[in-house]
Amino acid sequence: MPEYKDKIEWLRERLTHSLPGRSAQERMMGRIVTMPVKVPENARPSAVLCLLFPLNEELHVLLMKRREDKTAHNGQVSFPGGSYDAEDADFRATALREAQEELGIMSSEVDILGALTPLYIPVSNFNVYPYVGFAKNRPSYNLSHNEVSYTIEVPLSNLLHADRKTIADVISPARPGIIRKVNAYKLEDETIIWGATAMIISELEVVLGEYKNQPL
Repeated sequence: MPEYKDKIEWLRERLTHSLPGRSAQERMMGRIVTMPVKVPENARPSAVLCLLFPLNEELHVLLMKRREDKTAHNGQVSFPGGSYDAEDADFRATALREAQEELGIMSSEVDILGALTPLYIPVSNFNVYPYVGFAKNRPSYNLSHNEVSYTIEVPLSNLLHADRKTIADVISPARPGIIRKVNAYKLEDETIIWGATAMIISELEVVLGEYKNQPL
């Protein structure tokens, strides 16, 4: 049996226990707006899907490049996801629905392994609930080009390698006149992943670092 299958089953069990939470997220903090003491009551609930899948017998993670649309997360690399809808049964359903609407990934093809720690994003007032899912095969895509420019498939071991971490100069659409230095993941093609997405990846990285008590 491929080693990644053991890792997936381990991760499923691990996500039922307490998580490293904010301390793990803050390792890759890249906010441009100060975090409030508590999440505002009017925060907009949302959910994202961190989808893992095998390609050439190696686990990959799915990301996407958002369309340039002048919104708070204009053009950024992110997980598929969006706002909770009143018709969604729960936040897990939100993550699955958004992945299908944005990327054409059928919910029936995704096995939800568990959830990571919710994360509030001050700049857009979203309270994000991240879910980790697994697909047995590489997804087939049908992109919503109103929202998504393209997908990014990254080997998990590559994404979480120490060489991928950097300090990047970024400009947020929410503060277009200001260049900030933030913690980020930098892919081999120079793609920068920062903000909430990087913070979610960071918690996943800390969790996976416990697998067999050794780094990936």
